[in-house]
Amino acid sequence: MAKKEKNSEINFIKDKRDNIIKAFATHEGDTGSPEVQAALFTQRILQLSEHLKENKKDNHSRRGLLQLIGKRRRILLFLESKDENRYKVLIEKLGLRK
Repeated sequence: MAKKEKNSEINFIKDKRDNIIKAFATHEGDTGSPEVQAALFTQRILQLSEHLKENKKDNHSRRGLLQLIGKRRRILLFLESKDENRYKVLIEKLGLRK
């Protein structure tokens, strides 16, 4: 991959990440709230799921995916125990659970 292609791909990923942070932030400069963390984990989970559809034998990435799912689950459980309304809004925004 050429250097320019790689830089543009990295910039695209950073822009996507910044957009997610802006969409789920609870206040200005917020990057650590449970909402933002769960949204970032969800995006990464979707990326890894697509990767694993093409690379079925990539067990190292599969393990990373399972770890991310566990982290997101714990964050969601924390948020549910602290503020159920924020939890419900987040689940609806992310499109999790039916």
